[in-house]
Order: sequence, then C-alpha cells, then structure tokens
Amino acid sequence: VQLQASGGGLVQAGGSLRLSCAASGRTFNNYVMGWFRQAPGKEREFVASISYRGGILYYADSVKGRFTISRDNAKNTMYLQMNSLKPEDTAIYYCAVRISNIPTMSLADFGSWGQGTQVTVSS
Repeated sequence: VQLQASGGGLVQAGGSLRLSCAASGRTFNNYVMGWFRQAPGKEREFVASISYRGGILYYADSVKGRFTISRDNAKNTMYLQMNSLKPEDTAIYYCAVRISNIPTMSLADFGSWGQGTQVTVSS
C-alpha cells in the first residue's frame, strides 16, 4: 500500500489544520491506520491511531482533546483534525498502516510510511 499525506501548512498558535492521508495500491480492508510526527532533532513519535471501523481510537497524551483522528474507508482516506495548535506541534506529520485489526501506539508496529506533510505553528 502507498500512502500520501497532505494538508499541512503554516498556522498561528490556536489555529486549526486538517490533514489527509490517501491510500492506494491495495485494499484498505482491516488495516489500522496511524499518524506520527517528527520534529527537528527529535525522534518520530506516535500521535493517533484508529481501527478499521473507527471504533477504537488512541491518542498521545500531548494531543488528547485537541486532535481528532477519523477515516473514510470508501475513499481509502484517513484524516487528522488538529485544533488549538501549539508551537510544539510543529513537525513533519506522517501516516502509516498496521496490517492488523488491533490498534497500537507503537511506531514499530506500523509500516508503508508516506512522505509526510509539514505542519508549522507560529507563536
């Protein structure tokens, strides 16, 4: 499966962005999807993950209450609605797939990384 993240940009603190992750090349069935991010000089970290039917959601503590993950399986697309953005949310955001129906928060459980989309939050 190939993934392409989009929707990043420059926004002021307190603003919002909506990221999209389009999947192609293989069926979307029964895949867990996840968002991760990597800030300059830091390791890639987990942001959120979602089960195939959307009934199980996991969030990093740093984004709980501000970010919402969702997916539209008919469109093979996953989303990340980001509200109340902070400068510390600045990073490249990546989407990835876990070929399992059991969501996790572990970066090692995911693959098929896309190229990412840059999110920059100014103070």
